[in-house]
Amino acid sequence: MKAYLQKLLQNQSLTEEEMIIAARKLFSDTISDSEIASFITALKMKGETVDEMVGIVKAVREQTLPFQNSMPGCIDNCGTGGDGSQSFNVSSTSAFVMAGAGIPVAKHGNRSISSKTGSADVLETLGIKLNITPEQNEEQLESVGITFLFAQHVQPKMGRITKVRRELGIPTIFNLIGPLTNPINLDSQVLGIYRKDFTEPFAEVLKKLGRKRAVVLNGAGSMDEASLQGENELVILENGSIRKVMLHPFDVNLPVYSNEEIRGGDAKENAEILLNVLKGEKGAYRDTVLLNAGIGIYAAGRAETIAEGVQLAAESIDTGAAYRKLQQLVEKSGKLQKAGI
Repeated sequence: MKAYLQKLLQNQSLTEEEMIIAARKLFSDTISDSEIASFITALKMKGETVDEMVGIVKAVREQTLPFQNSMPGCIDNCGTGGDGSQSFNVSSTSAFVMAGAGIPVAKHGNRSISSKTGSADVLETLGIKLNITPEQNEEQLESVGITFLFAQHVQPKMGRITKVRRELGIPTIFNLIGPLTNPINLDSQVLGIYRKDFTEPFAEVLKKLGRKRAVVLNGAGSMDEASLQGENELVILENGSIRKVMLHPFDVNLPVYSNEEIRGGDAKENAEILLNVLKGEKGAYRDTVLLNAGIGIYAAGRAETIAEGVQLAAESIDTGAAYRKLQQLVEKSGKLQKAGI
């Protein structure tokens, strides 16, 4: 481990295989918290490469609880966090809208680490039970069309690293690769990142990890969600090719709002925002969700254009389908957790 750390401190990148070996050590009991902190800080200072991200993702997935991955066509939508915007939980809200549009959603997330409120915090506040088995997750996905994979539950060896990350209080490679470590074999993915310089490298990572279609985006104002404030940079992976496009809200018939207008709060406040959006309340929160869910519907191949995806997202909300998915997930997760006790 010291040799790998020394290499990073000399501004040298690790190969994919070296990163797999180093990451396995991070999950072991043979190194200290300070060594973990030193390694991930040195990696951040050097700058993470595609091979390093692919390597650490593979190592994380090695120690994840086993999933059968039996349901085809699954998508995940997740941001890396770390943008400092204090926005409400856009991707969690959008996940129910995509599910309401008929797309199976395997939402992977955690409690808050570098942001104010994590997806797990909000979904738990809404009454969704988090601690269910992989088999129950898959049953939930098949019967409801959406499930939440609680990162610290499905990846139990990440506990010590999560503690170190929380103490550091800065975005690290684990913010970057968190959305990549979903234990379900996804067909498609929407991944938001606060660093514009990483949109194309992330598309390359997703390609190496086998995604058929994906959209990596950097929102206006450097958000890790698509933003209505102005132009968003999207890098689209499709059929093995990667292309970059710019997307303005006007391109999909949505208005412009500043990022300050979609600020959230604690888990209770963000849960209320999510509920209000799914129940049809108009405004900046809803329109932001329409943009992000529309991109997800497009990424899943259910719409020919993002503009069509936005229309389908609006239908998902206005017909009540998105809200019903939330109700069904609350009910099903409660039954499954009771059955597991």
